[in-house]
Amino acid sequence: MIDTSTQRIKSPPWLIQGGMGIAISGWPLARAVAQAGQLGVVSGTAIDSVFVRRLQDDGVDESLRAVLDDFPVPSVVNEVVEQFATVRRSASAPYRTIPMLTHRNVQRSQDVLVLAAYVEVALAKRGHDGLVGINLLTKVQIPTVPTLYGAMLAGVDYVVMGAGVPTHIPGVLERLALGQTVDSPLNTIGKISSEEIPALHFDPARYSPSHALRPPKFLAIVSSHVLATALSKRSNGPVSGFVIERPIAGGHNAPPRGQISLDAHGNPEYGERDRVDYAVMHALGVPFWIGGGVTTPKDVQEALDLGAAGVQVGTLFACCRESGMDPALREQVVTAVLSGPVEVLTSTRASSTGYPFKVASIPGTISESSIYDARDRKCDLGYLREAYIKLDGSIGYRCAGEPVSAYIKKGGLLEDTVGRTCLCNGLMSTCGLGQVRGDSDQEPAIVTLGDCINEIRVLLEGKRNYGAADVIAYLGERITLDSPVVVGDTSTLP
Repeated sequence: MIDTSTQRIKSPPWLIQGGMGIAISGWPLARAVAQAGQLGVVSGTAIDSVFVRRLQDDGVDESLRAVLDDFPVPSVVNEVVEQFATVRRSASAPYRTIPMLTHRNVQRSQDVLVLAAYVEVALAKRGHDGLVGINLLTKVQIPTVPTLYGAMLAGVDYVVMGAGVPTHIPGVLERLALGQTVDSPLNTIGKISSEEIPALHFDPARYSPSHALRPPKFLAIVSSHVLATALSKRSNGPVSGFVIERPIAGGHNAPPRGQISLDAHGNPEYGERDRVDYAVMHALGVPFWIGGGVTTPKDVQEALDLGAAGVQVGTLFACCRESGMDPALREQVVTAVLSGPVEVLTSTRASSTGYPFKVASIPGTISESSIYDARDRKCDLGYLREAYIKLDGSIGYRCAGEPVSAYIKKGGLLEDTVGRTCLCNGLMSTCGLGQVRGDSDQEPAIVTLGDCINEIRVLLEGKRNYGAADVIAYLGERITLDSPVVVGDTSTLP
């Protein structure tokens, strides 16, 4: 097992590779970025399903076996490998699945989460001494603590979280490092007394590492200086820094503050209240990085001049060779950009979370209305389900992307289902792990990229692909990290 007790965190990197899920930021990408001296980040979203589907497709190779042999509970490894890796899946066969997660303490589900996160981080950290982080969505509650613990067993250096207000996570990391149990309340929709709020319980004693764990540094992804200030004051432990993510970033975006209005293309409009005051960020006394639309060396230098420690970059990495995007789909995106331009819509309907979500217009994906309409609505992964209180007082789970009749039967509103997409299944297809349905048809993919996707052209001059090291070398052309940092006019950065 990796001894995390004596590891040292290096100086903050000037570049954080975005944690793009599901599995776009897989261990090969994070490893390549870390080897180049920056912070490589694996996605922890749906990591258990990603792991068991990879086992069915690829089995256990030499590198994976070396990592599995270091896991502290061999019986967990043996059970999971026996169930999912002993027989290869044919391309036309559906994946064998794991049960959807609930608040009930199912040890088997926690075992798979811990093992999957451990494997992903351990593979990303093999063969170098660079920095590796893990990205999780605050909105996805149930798998969070087991996933964090698995990552910590593998010596993860940073935890990066957004899509919510993760004030409790610093304290969770400290408790896990000490080997203490963690009980966190499950957020529910509907009336429930404080005595009846179920706890998400996790006990790390089962995994009993042979050494003390080091709590990783915690970075919160925020959209405003207001939220960053609140997290600094209210968090139950240290916040090591912030990623200011602008609304032109891919994936989920924070909604505009105040009343939402849409432009002529249906994108939410952001105004003066959404502008970040970087002087306030600088005054918080911890590093911050600027993400969203960072595609040129000029963008990097502007962020540094505003007092940032550096930048977070997603879209450029999403289309590089080491990304986890299905290779055929990635080639299709590159071809579309070169033929371009590719349009990206900020959909206010696609995600069941209610957050705006970027959808790139790529032929053959769920962005086409005919493909969206032809898909049978299914919810069999369930990571974005919300817990709600039933009429009898018990807890159920529902998702606005599930079959409409089922959602309404659970007390949901019809209008909430309109235009909703199953992001879980769609994003699994985007990384090449999509479920196969009745007629050997794979779930359609959904491609999420930032507004500036067309700017990858500069990395494609004279070639059809590029690597993570190319992105870092290109963006780092003009940086002067030893120059004085000045917090100046923020008009150039929304």
